[in-house]
Amino acid sequence: MKRTFKRAIICAAIASTLVSSAAFADGSVQLYGLIDMSVDNFKAPGTKNAWAEQSGDMSTSYWGIKGTEDLGGGLQAIFALEGFFLANNGASGRFTGDTFFSRNSYVGVQSASWGAVTVGRLTTEMFLSTIIFNPFVDSFTFSPIVLHTFIGVNGQGVIGDSGWNNAVQYTSPSFGGFSADAMYSFGNSTDFGSHKWGAGASYFHGPFAATVVYQDAKYNNVADDLVTEIPGYTGQNAVQAGVSYDFSVVKLYGQYMYVNNSITTGNLKVNTGSGGFSIPLGDGAILADYAYSRSSGAAAQSRSTFAVGYDYHLSKRTDLYAAYLYDRVTDLSLGQTYGVGIRSMF
Repeated sequence: MKRTFKRAIICAAIASTLVSSAAFADGSVQLYGLIDMSVDNFKAPGTKNAWAEQSGDMSTSYWGIKGTEDLGGGLQAIFALEGFFLANNGASGRFTGDTFFSRNSYVGVQSASWGAVTVGRLTTEMFLSTIIFNPFVDSFTFSPIVLHTFIGVNGQGVIGDSGWNNAVQYTSPSFGGFSADAMYSFGNSTDFGSHKWGAGASYFHGPFAATVVYQDAKYNNVADDLVTEIPGYTGQNAVQAGVSYDFSVVKLYGQYMYVNNSITTGNLKVNTGSGGFSIPLGDGAILADYAYSRSSGAAAQSRSTFAVGYDYHLSKRTDLYAAYLYDRVTDLSLGQTYGVGIRSMF
């Protein structure tokens, strides 16, 4: 039971085209999701602390429906509609103004022999790589590398959100544990210049796993899923590599990311590294991770973040967790967050 819950969360993120509950003779449909609630004392760098009851501290609460239809000749039609929600107040989305199906919203076709093609709003390979190769998975509160990658300070993170709108993606079959994919996001009529593209390759074999991903985002005006706080952006490219090895008594994780921001007022480059581990203990696991980012160019700034926690499994679908995060950013007051929570999958 020790790794079952975490494995289920990762599989839900990277295998949304797999469906297990039969609903029709020639296809299947599945309803699924996760609810995460916690009580914590939260303080981001440079802000004041506050006690709060929050949704999604360890995993963002979401629900979804996905399905397949047999088209014959080994070909299947696939679809998924997945939305985030705030369990503490019942609101949809991760935040006020978030779209209803902001996790995934796509349709496509797949074949065991040549792979899958999907179109719609799609989760990026950069996000999947980030959450797979750290012990806190997709936590936007306690995972240091998730915070550095997607909640960057002063340009240190990637732009373009964890999912891209107006996107088309090709995903290859697995060849001896190796697979690859590529994604392109259209700017559409609202902003032709804000297109994005990315590609990645991964290898999973026994206790060893590795990945490398690249993404390039062109920035013009304000596209609906291209958000930045820095004026003068013309684009960004980022590369990330991740590796893990499971020794049974301990699982080790490591990541490296390089981000290059093209800005009219001066380019900004960021190097980020992280390392962590999970150790099985009783019916749970001790989690720890550290991430460090350093900016150069237009601004020199560093960020050092460490987290430790314990995840206790009540069952294959429900767990309790407690975690602490230390977050230090140049010229800002120390950030510290600690809390306890519960997750349940369905």
